[in-house]
Amino acid sequence: MKRAKITIVGAGNVGATTAHWAAAKELGDIVLLDIPQVGDMPKGKALDLQESSPVEGFDAQVTGTNSYEDTQDSDVVVVTAGIARKPGMSRDDLLSTNAGIIKSVVNSVKETSPDAILIMVTNPLDVMTQLAWKTSGFPQNRVVGQAGVLDTARYRTFLAMELGVSVEDVSAMLMGGHGDTMVPLKSHASVGGISVTELIPEDRLNAIIDRARNGGAEIVNLLKTGSAYYAPGAAVAQMIEAVVRDKKRVIPCCAFCDKEYGVGGYYVGVPVVLGTGGVEKILEISLTDEERAGFNKSVAAVQELVSALDRLDS
Repeated sequence: MKRAKITIVGAGNVGATTAHWAAAKELGDIVLLDIPQVGDMPKGKALDLQESSPVEGFDAQVTGTNSYEDTQDSDVVVVTAGIARKPGMSRDDLLSTNAGIIKSVVNSVKETSPDAILIMVTNPLDVMTQLAWKTSGFPQNRVVGQAGVLDTARYRTFLAMELGVSVEDVSAMLMGGHGDTMVPLKSHASVGGISVTELIPEDRLNAIIDRARNGGAEIVNLLKTGSAYYAPGAAVAQMIEAVVRDKKRVIPCCAFCDKEYGVGGYYVGVPVVLGTGGVEKILEISLTDEERAGFNKSVAAVQELVSALDRLDS
C-alpha cells in the first residue's frame, strides 16, 4: 500500500514538532521544507528525526529540503510558515507580514501539489485560511485551518485538571475564530457523559473558559521568546491522521461557512467531519442564546480582519 506523502512548510518549532508526531504515528512519508535562507536546517531536523526511527519503530521516511520540487504530488500540505507571536503581540499584529508569506507559499503549493488537502496553521488563523483558499483556487473542502483541535485540547486539559479526572473522559466543543473571541461551549462539554455544568460551579467554569481562550497567550508569556508548539503540533497530526486514514473525525476546524450558522462566506471554527475529502460535512449544532451571541461576535471579529486584509491588498 502506497504511503501518504505529507509536506510541512515551515521547519520551525511547530513544523518540526508536527513532523515528529506524524512520523511517530506512521501517517506517511514526510517532507519538511523551509526557505533557502535557513540553509540546511530542515535537512538537519529531518535527519535527526529519521535517526529516531529505529528507537521508536516507525518506517516513515523524513526528508528535509529548501525546494518545492521535493514536495511534488503531496497528499497533505501543512502550512506553518510565518512569524510567531512575541509577548504583547496579538494575532492581528501578524496580519500584513504573514499574508505575504502565505501568498508565496500557496502559489508554490498549487503548482507542485494541485490535488492536496491544505491544512493551515499560520496566524491569524482564520483570515490566513481564507487567504489560502482564495490564493489556491482549491475547492473549499480542501482548505481547512487548525484551530479548534488545539483550542478544544486546552479546554479539555483545564477541565480535567479542575476535576482530577482523565482527559480521555472529557468531551468538549468550541466554535468561532481562533483567538480571544473563541467560544468554548458549556452546553456541549461533558465528563463521562455528565454535563460539566453539573460538576463545576459557574464561576469556576467561566474561569476555565477564559483560560482556554487565552491559552496561547499564556504560553507566549511563559516562554518569553516564542509560542506553543507541542500541543499545536499534536493537533495538526490529529487532522493529518483524519485525512490520510479517512477517519471521519468529528472535530472543530476552521472551515468555510456560507449558509451554515448564517456566517455568509467566511472561514471560522465549527464542528466538521474530517476525512480523505477534507471537510466532508459541517455539523450544525444547537447553541444557547449566550453561545450564539458569542459566536456571532467572534464571526464579526473574523470578518473585520478579512476586511482589513482586503484594504491592505487594495
